Amino acid sequence: MTLIAPSILSADFMRLGEEIKAAEQSGADWLHLDIMDGHFVPNITFGPDVVRGIRNVTSLILDVHLMIQRPQDFIDEFIDAGADYVTIHSEASYHLHRLIQTVKQRGKKVGVSLNPSTPINTLEYIINDLDMVLIMSVNPGFGGQEFIPSMIPKIAFLREMIDSRGLNTLIEVDGGINLDNIRTVVNAGADVIVMGSAFFRSKDYSQFIKTIRERLSGSIIV
Repeated sequence: MTLIAPSILSADFMRLGEEIKAAEQSGADWLHLDIMDGHFVPNITFGPDVVRGIRNVTSLILDVHLMIQRPQDFIDEFIDAGADYVTIHSEASYHLHRLIQTVKQRGKKVGVSLNPSTPINTLEYIINDLDMVLIMSVNPGFGGQEFIPSMIPKIAFLREMIDSRGLNTLIEVDGGINLDNIRTVVNAGADVIVMGSAFFRSKDYSQFIKTIRERLSGSIIV
């Protein structure tokens, strides 16, 4: 089954606890938490204290996406705050293998994220160590952007790499996904779909999740 991970970057932060509860009750599988530092991407979001607060109000998987410079300085803080998955950008570290092992040694799941222009072959010598690869289908930093169509063959290429090696690595896709394109993204090979604006701007979260499941019914889910 395809996993749906609402991105709380698009939630109403004045009502964040209520929004998280509503997302959980809607049937969402994970929560996606975008951590931005204003340097790696041109925006600032929140830090470990907010993640800790979210952990205290939900039992959903917390998928923490570090869009920050020097992720090595903050991995332990976000794990201590309650992250279940920690995803690091390949572009943000000179010692990516070391950071992957750091997360795994803490007993958490680890992912690596690729910006739209970063090729899949960047993963050649680390993919066997990964629990997840996150394909950014927009340029990271802001919500509400349009999906970049050239990411579909990129997802399919990654799917082929994973399957050819007999791995269980999940493919997550984040950026511009809505009801019109979600089936195409899943058919290309995605396992986890991050949805921000499309989810939190819907009038009824439960109905939205139901509609997604209906749209994906009968699609080829690898």
